[in-house]
Amino acid sequence: MPKLGMEAPRRAALVDATIAEIGARGSLDVTVGSIARRAGMSSALAHHYFGSKDRILAAALRHLLRELDAAHARERAEAHTPRARLSAVIRACFAPEGFRRDAVAAWLAFYVSAQEGGEARRLLRVYRGRLRSNLLAALRPLTDRPEDLAETAAALIDGHYIREALRDGPADGARLAARVEQALDTLLTTRPEIPR
Repeated sequence: MPKLGMEAPRRAALVDATIAEIGARGSLDVTVGSIARRAGMSSALAHHYFGSKDRILAAALRHLLRELDAAHARERAEAHTPRARLSAVIRACFAPEGFRRDAVAAWLAFYVSAQEGGEARRLLRVYRGRLRSNLLAALRPLTDRPEDLAETAAALIDGHYIREALRDGPADGARLAARVEQALDTLLTTRPEIPR
């Protein structure tokens, strides 16, 4: 029988272990047993807290979304101009707590899983909607084409995640955030013809 008061820390340990296990395997092809072993508990306990592998995976994705939301809130608190708000959105996407090797691999695995529908697709739609909304709010005062630039910024951010998942070595979110900002600065100061 599970010990009273241990549910929250054990659930958190299982979520962390899920992200680490996905990161180690590079896919969602993980088992409840491998997740539980990584968390230092039994499969039965993992099933007790979550009920199924799909629920553990959904909890891991919700955890990644909460980390991203917290980074956005922290970065926005320091941003007092439209351009600073744009920087805040970009920096939050590459914040160290969320842009780490296992989390990047988990995001990529969840993107692949979302193609099949289900909870992963729903949660990734939430992520995409929030990112788009944050980018549009920052870009509207800066340009007369916020939708185009928001789409480009989101593609640059997601693209860097894909490339990072395939790269060896430590993740360098600050460098990638600077690249996205540099590209947006160029786009904000030029007026390319974009096909409609």
